[in-house]
Amino acid sequence: MTIRIALVGDESTHTSHRELNAVRPLLGHDVDAEWVATDGAEVRDLSAYDGVWLVPGSPYRDDAAAYAAVQWARRNAVPFLGVCGGLQYAVIEYLRNVLGEVGASHAEADGENADNAVVPLACSLQGEERLVTPTPGTHFSTLVDEPFLGMHFCGYGPAPAVVERLVAAGMVVGATADDAPVELLELPTHPFYVLTLFQPHIGASAGRPLHPLLADFVRAARAHRSAGTRTENAVG
Repeated sequence: MTIRIALVGDESTHTSHRELNAVRPLLGHDVDAEWVATDGAEVRDLSAYDGVWLVPGSPYRDDAAAYAAVQWARRNAVPFLGVCGGLQYAVIEYLRNVLGEVGASHAEADGENADNAVVPLACSLQGEERLVTPTPGTHFSTLVDEPFLGMHFCGYGPAPAVVERLVAAGMVVGATADDAPVELLELPTHPFYVLTLFQPHIGASAGRPLHPLLADFVRAARAHRSAGTRTENAVG
């Protein structure tokens, strides 16, 4: 049984994408992690996949397709991991389609305006490590129970007031940093729905072991495949 994971994003030569390619063989001998371009035909029907990873690299070539992929995975209980830009877009998708904040926007992709839910970070984190602290009692803390250095290639994140609204609506802050209200978000009502600012795949090319979060993502994808869960075909 082959587990198929869609790496939704637009492959480039950026360090983050090179590390993604390096981590793919580490996910498991039975795991086929495939790039799915946001401006390609395949992204419009993800029903053959057991997990969706919205990878760094925003703005995407087709932002609407990226948002649609997030919405499809959330609605169909398909394991979903959003990293860096993937977190940012998943936050906006949730605000728009769950909380009814239809004007929620991204300062980078949509321009700076009063409706920005994703805003520039106080200090850009391009190629920067910072200490990530798991929140006790969360699912993430059962995977990683000690603070660790997380690598970032990120200049944007959800505004603090937005994080508060997400938590009030049922999301959980799974990890923080000293200068940030959120490093990881979980949606407990979903089989696996995790969003991170740090990039858990960085270091694969240097021989670092698979991050526990990625191992848990694969576990969830295997469970989804084993359950034979039916999903809607169309994404957008």
